[in-house]
Amino acid sequence: MEQTLSRLKAIDREIQLLTHTSALLGWDQETYMPSRAIKERAEQQSLLAGLIHDRLINPDIEGLFAACGVTDENPKGHESLSEQDRAFLRLFHRHYTRESKIPKELVVELSRQASLSQAKWIEARSKSDFAIFSPYLKKILDLTRQKAEKIGYKDHPYDALLDEFEPWMTSREVSEVFSDLKKRLQTLVRKIAASKQVDESFLLKDFPVDEQDEFGRAVLKDMGYDFERGRMDISAHPFTTGPGADDIRITTRYQADFFKTGLFGIIHECGHALYELGFKDEIKGTLLASGTSLGLHESQSRTWENLIGRSLSFWKHYYPKLKTSFPEQLKDISLEEFYRGVNRVEPTMIRVEADEVTYSLHIILRFELELALLTGELKVDDLPEAWNAKMEEFLGICPENDAEGVLQDIHWSFGAIGYFPTYSLGNLYGAQFYRTMKRDLGDIDDILAKGNLGSILSWLRKNIHQHGSIYTARELCEKVTGEPLSADYFISYLEEKYQGIYHY
Repeated sequence: MEQTLSRLKAIDREIQLLTHTSALLGWDQETYMPSRAIKERAEQQSLLAGLIHDRLINPDIEGLFAACGVTDENPKGHESLSEQDRAFLRLFHRHYTRESKIPKELVVELSRQASLSQAKWIEARSKSDFAIFSPYLKKILDLTRQKAEKIGYKDHPYDALLDEFEPWMTSREVSEVFSDLKKRLQTLVRKIAASKQVDESFLLKDFPVDEQDEFGRAVLKDMGYDFERGRMDISAHPFTTGPGADDIRITTRYQADFFKTGLFGIIHECGHALYELGFKDEIKGTLLASGTSLGLHESQSRTWENLIGRSLSFWKHYYPKLKTSFPEQLKDISLEEFYRGVNRVEPTMIRVEADEVTYSLHIILRFELELALLTGELKVDDLPEAWNAKMEEFLGICPENDAEGVLQDIHWSFGAIGYFPTYSLGNLYGAQFYRTMKRDLGDIDDILAKGNLGSILSWLRKNIHQHGSIYTARELCEKVTGEPLSADYFISYLEEKYQGIYHY
């Protein structure tokens, strides 16, 4: 049994090394790669995708699974194995089962097209011209449909794609959660809209990027980000990636005339990175060293960004430091005014700049469009018009151009259809975890006001980060909070916070 497990772990180790190599090439493409290098980069990435696929469907794996007692009905294998080894087998069996259904040619072509499509998305976005990107999206969508059909599904092709990012969850479950969430958020938005708007004009002054960067890096260090195991760079769309177990990199982007973009993007991506840096040593470098779902991953970034980073208590500690960095811009602006300003609720075109009340409406919009695109109910050429119509319906605003509308997100360019719902699920997980954290740590407002972010990180390390993918998202949620996922905690958090800001 030990030898069999060692063989499976050796195969997995090669897969992880190849995956990390692909991540490094992807990071380079989004940060420093010369634009004319895209064709060979696409070939490099497709070659790696094929090599990873070959190892995942290694013909020896079925026999090794059988020797460990792994079956479709019992993916965790023999009960005599350790909890960690059984979790490893369950996850490896899941990856093997999915990957073995997808032809290598499709895997390679999807990877190649994704690299080409990302480059065209960047060009289309810079020129605000969807027509440049449209042919590439059609190709990506066609390949993604083929992938869904090969994997198989019970009710909707979306299920096969969603399962890649939020394992064991279906589009029907997401639709049920989002239907209720959408109504409750729209009610809250209407209450706030009827109240006196808070002022954020002081955040629209000139905040030099170099000073923003210096302040952001100081906050990163306080949060516990280890620059000996990572780095921060600039990209068109902020992201976190892991080229190695001890190499977790983040990117951000700055706007000199809109302070919130840079800092809150940094805090958000650091939340992802801290999760990746927090896996216990026993699982580092294995497939268990990953977020158990992207919803769980997003819970970490959005907890740091919003529940912590936009809290009054956080800024009791950091606002004096910020005023030292930007004395002229923040002159005569009180802590309370600043807190209200960074929490202003107002429908906006750009998802990553949306406030935490309207943010999930951006996600639900994308989820509904993805469902329609996948079935063919919505044609790619009609996507900009459909996008604009839903923006009007959901948020009461309409994009003036493609860049601030249908072209604002990178996800579709690399085939990540099924990804978007995880952002809103992250809001729900985060609020539920945070409630338990507050119960365990006591006066969390005092902890934040003293700048003791290490206490927050220690709790997250112990309860969430260290486990990686040993537990499913559903299992971990119940293990930590004692309950299944619920939207109630997120809505309660929003209602309490924004009633205090808007006095509706």
